[in-house]
Amino acid sequence: MALTLLRQHHPLSDPAHQLETLASRGRWKPFRTSLAEHGSESFQAEGIQVLQINVGKKCNQTCHHCHVDAGPDRREVMTRETMQACLDLVAKAQIPILDITGGAPEMNPDFRWLVSEARRLGAHVIDRSNLTILLAPGFQDLPEFLAKERVEVVASLPCYSAENTDAQRGDGVFERSITALRRLNELGYGRPGGDLPLTLVYNPLGAKLPPEQSKLEDAYRRELKARHDIEFTRLFTITNMPISRFLDDLVRRGEYERYMETLVGAFNPATLGGLMCRTTLSVGWDGRLFDCDFNQMLELPLVRGLPRSIGEADLAQLRSRPIVTHEHCYGCTAGCGSGCQGAVVG
Repeated sequence: MALTLLRQHHPLSDPAHQLETLASRGRWKPFRTSLAEHGSESFQAEGIQVLQINVGKKCNQTCHHCHVDAGPDRREVMTRETMQACLDLVAKAQIPILDITGGAPEMNPDFRWLVSEARRLGAHVIDRSNLTILLAPGFQDLPEFLAKERVEVVASLPCYSAENTDAQRGDGVFERSITALRRLNELGYGRPGGDLPLTLVYNPLGAKLPPEQSKLEDAYRRELKARHDIEFTRLFTITNMPISRFLDDLVRRGEYERYMETLVGAFNPATLGGLMCRTTLSVGWDGRLFDCDFNQMLELPLVRGLPRSIGEADLAQLRSRPIVTHEHCYGCTAGCGSGCQGAVVG
């Protein structure tokens, strides 16, 4: 059932409708009701500090938790023309951060051009890397390029042990990730007092919330240093969102309702002010605009009346736009909160 319900790239699929169908079977209150109960009937953006762009869904890995449904067989790729429109908005709106994601964003043939142009504009650039791409044929010089352009690397590493990492991301991924991290360390990434930030990202293995971020960071720092002499700047914990490939797995295991009840039961209104959608604008590989990366994968566009694509962007409207919410938003507001910048509250 899960594969026919929720395979996003099937031409007949409607991810938002599929999620609505599943949510209607649950016994939890709608997310908008939880917002209203805590005085947030009007849930709006508060500017654009981050332009996050998905430059394509092609990836050298196929991870169980991937909300993008990325993999080697995907062909969606952002064109240079769309990238230029993104850069034009960065320049016009003086957006300080360009956050580049995928798939493996480095597999876009114009990735390096995009990074160099964004840096020329003075933007801080984030590369959301899966690490193993840095060892792939044709990409081995990427660490040097990223260091030269002073790009922040945000790297997925689901655990400091090989067993858990490989269970989520594939056999041998952990050892290749450690090799890539050593190379980044050699170039100055993640070193204390350095100016090349290296952020690691933890996703839980299975249908549970991540542990407290600072405590897990201490464990990562201790274990990676002792076992592999690896250093890093900080750790982000990110809740697995009940969409796409992870949702497939939840439905197949009969765990969807239990997981949603966990998220709803852990709803924390203190997270609302710091959610990434408040200060981020998301751009799809084809230039369409969304409130966040998760809405993008669910095909939930901006509210009616707002621009639909990057080429039509109206800054005055976008900076204070109403934010589109759905039941998956419980994932970002559970416990300490979650987003592309990690936990929202301590």
